[in-house]
Amino acid sequence: MLTPPFDPVALAVPFFVLAILLEILLAKARVAHAYYETKDTFASLGMGFGRNIFGILTAGVTFAATIWVWNHRIFTVPFDAWWGWVAIFFLEDLTYYWFHRLSHERRFWWAAHVNHHSSQHYNLSTALRQTWTGGLSGTWLLWLPLAWLGFSPAQIAIQQGISLVYQFWIHTEAIKRMPGWFEAVFNTPSHHRVHHARNPRYLDRNYAGILIIWDRMFGTFEPELDAEPPRYGIVKNLADFNLLRVAFHEWIAIGKDLAGSRSPREVLGYLFGPPGWSPDGSRETSAMLKAQWRSDEARSEG
Repeated sequence: MLTPPFDPVALAVPFFVLAILLEILLAKARVAHAYYETKDTFASLGMGFGRNIFGILTAGVTFAATIWVWNHRIFTVPFDAWWGWVAIFFLEDLTYYWFHRLSHERRFWWAAHVNHHSSQHYNLSTALRQTWTGGLSGTWLLWLPLAWLGFSPAQIAIQQGISLVYQFWIHTEAIKRMPGWFEAVFNTPSHHRVHHARNPRYLDRNYAGILIIWDRMFGTFEPELDAEPPRYGIVKNLADFNLLRVAFHEWIAIGKDLAGSRSPREVLGYLFGPPGWSPDGSRETSAMLKAQWRSDEARSEG
């Protein structure tokens, strides 16, 4: 099957809207903990709308490439086989983990992902603050091996949609903790608050989509501590809510750095080094911020 019989994200849109409105109402009634800033919320909604527009630019290429790889598959996974859905659930989620990790650890792909982290608030509208340039950055290539293994383009698209829908509800401060067994296996609001935090302790952690087990397996898990509440946003927060700046500010910064590059090493570093990389080390990467934090912690304990 080439085209999915349904789109999980499209079906979930009414739920997204109702859930955001409910969270706002509960926050105003002081029943739930959530903070909304009007300009910030509209920026998130605008980014979500823009994602659909920009997605059209690369949808054809992505779909054609997936079909081409699937036509050269080494197996065929029946669309109606239960075991195929179990397999793609785990394989797609593992793919998402590595896509998400790459999008934080290498600047070229961070430029396409940073806008999702640019809000200094954490509420359900933040989940809709999606990239406009993700398709252009080529991260969709990471899902092509699933087609090569025999999963149809329709099956891959459905599972991607399920993952995206799941990740909506974890963008909230209204839910403190889930039951222990759930926290151990699945991505939760607590785990994802850590991911969106700019505290040095929490930087570049908890990349999970649905299953937090990948972070536990690959050493990127960090629990949320009540003693250190997350501070949201990026290391150097934006000063406005202009959608064009939210969407393209890191690409513009890369362009400026490339224009001033003096060697192939600097070009590669500015493109594919970690965010914050500079030839002389004058800027701060996540690793540098975490090292400084550990040093300060050790000094205070001593």
